[in-house]
Amino acid sequence: MADAQPGGTPVSLLVLPGSSRAGSLNLALARAAARIAQRNGALVRLLDLRTLGLPVYDGDVEASDGVPAGAGELVDAIVSADALLIVTPEYNGFPTPLVINAFDWLSRTTATDSRTAGLHATAGKPAGLLSASPGPLGGLRSMNFLRQYLQMAFAMVVSPRQYALSRADQAFDDTGGLKEERARQSVEGVVASLLQLARALKAADPRSAGRSAG
Repeated sequence: MADAQPGGTPVSLLVLPGSSRAGSLNLALARAAARIAQRNGALVRLLDLRTLGLPVYDGDVEASDGVPAGAGELVDAIVSADALLIVTPEYNGFPTPLVINAFDWLSRTTATDSRTAGLHATAGKPAGLLSASPGPLGGLRSMNFLRQYLQMAFAMVVSPRQYALSRADQAFDDTGGLKEERARQSVEGVVASLLQLARALKAADPRSAGRSAG
């Protein structure tokens, strides 16, 4: 069944893996979640944050060179999506620098004639969280810190339902699917809850009617 708005417009979902290295378990989980969302009728874009070319945030770099173009690309991707799904591992108990640095740069973008400011783009935007780790906690601590970061600094609406995939090095089959039914159902639950939240917020936004009609 297509996961669409009352007017027939599908939910658009931006998936952001917190790691893009070769063999990343979180990239594998992001791809599995993206396929689940697509099966539910969502329009999915999986964005590799490395392609944005963002240096480590430095005020001197910003003062001399300005905000990198990649930060604006991230703003545009968020504006065009109805919801975000962030899938990040745990680095020493925290989300990865790849995620935090991208959002730090996003927060420095200002409004132009053709683009909204980064903090305006994230305000009220629904987000879902997943994580994966070979360890027993599945990266749970990273999600809890990321939830606080997104809600407090970026005014995002983070879905209450989240899932940490433990023993992730043993969780995927040869096709990239999740082996265990319980894990698959848990990821499906996170995706379904996020899409439901996105639908509800979009339906409540008077601007969405014009976008759907256009």
